[in-house]
Order: sequence, then structure tokens, then C-alpha cells
Amino acid sequence: MYDLSNVLETEAVSEIRPGTSVLIAGPAMTGKESLAMEILADGSRKGEGALVVTTGDDADTVVEDYQERVSGANNIQLGVVDCRAEGSSGRGGDTETPPGLYIHHVSSPGDLTGIGIGITKCLESLHSNGATEGRLALVSLSTMLTYTDRETVFKFCHVLSSRLDAAGYVGVFTIDTGAHDEQTLQVIKQAFDGLIEIRESEGARQARVLGITDSPTTWATL
Repeated sequence: MYDLSNVLETEAVSEIRPGTSVLIAGPAMTGKESLAMEILADGSRKGEGALVVTTGDDADTVVEDYQERVSGANNIQLGVVDCRAEGSSGRGGDTETPPGLYIHHVSSPGDLTGIGIGITKCLESLHSNGATEGRLALVSLSTMLTYTDRETVFKFCHVLSSRLDAAGYVGVFTIDTGAHDEQTLQVIKQAFDGLIEIRESEGARQARVLGITDSPTTWATL
């Protein structure tokens, strides 16, 4: 079981089974990406593996940010699937990276097949180096939805959930609720086991958890 309650202070996320996929949804500028990365960093501090699928920042930026988050932790195992490598051949850069770091480049956030291959390769590298438990963050589904339709993204998330289950990892995925119509959001939400909603209220960020427990948690300040 995975315990996310160090990041989200609620018992609702204290026992998350391996293979669980959670959607982090909220308006722009509410810290969805930061929350997803902190969930991964908390796992790295416990010796778990981490895999980041980035559709915005490049791999170097992700690695630098992540290393700052886990400063002081030892033997970090990190995989990055960089989906913004325009013109890339799609081959991973594992041989050029230091131990414990696995990078795979994909030509576009719309290349869901390439992204899936990159995720599989990084998971295999993490597993083979002892990270049999870990967490994945995909930032963000909203970018993917600008390249392809919601049904294709839904199927991708569903398949990825099965891969996470086989790997014994948990996954967190972000989406900007202000960028999509309600029907699109409802379709995408169906691909996930649970939902973390984020909002701004009276100058503070708040979150609640739905789907993982029988009833939604109350809104709590992050």
C-alpha cells in the first residue's frame, strides 16, 4: 500500500493500493503540477522509484526541479519521458545519463504510442535497478487533449492504468478544468480510480479527495 497522507493530510489517501490512478483536477495556477511532483518526491524519500511524463518542461528542467525537491535523499531512481523533443528520433538517452536517471524522448505530446513505449522502458529500467515500488506523474493531460481527441486520451489512460497495475506503481495525472468542456472532463475522469480536486478559496489552495473512499472528503487547505 502507498501512503500519500504526508502530502495530503487526510486518512483517505493513507492506504492506496498499487496500480491506482488518480486525477488531479483544478483551474490553472492552482498548483496541480507542484502537488503531483511532491507526491512523487515523498515516495523518493522513502526509497521508491519516480517517473515523470512531461508535456511542457523539458527533461533537464524536470530533473533539476526534482533534485531540488528531494535534496538530501540518497539513491534516487528517476525516469523522465520528455514529450516535447520536437525532431527527436524517439530513442531514449539512457546511455548518456548518470546512474539512477532514465530519460526517453518523444517527438510530440500527441504521440501517445511513443509515450507509452517510453513509459514502459522507464518502468523496466526502474524495476531492473531495484525500484519495484514507485509513483508516476503525468503533467498534463490538457496538453495531450490539444493534440488528440478525448476518446483517444481516455483509452491511453486506461491502458496506462493497466501498466501501472502490472508494475505495482501508483499514478497521478493533472488536468486543467478551465481548458475543457464538462463532457470532456467527465469522459477523462472515468479512466481513473480517484480524483483530487483543487480550488482557490479566500486566497488559499484547498483540496478534497473523491472516489477513493465511500464519500468525498471535506475541503482542506493545502
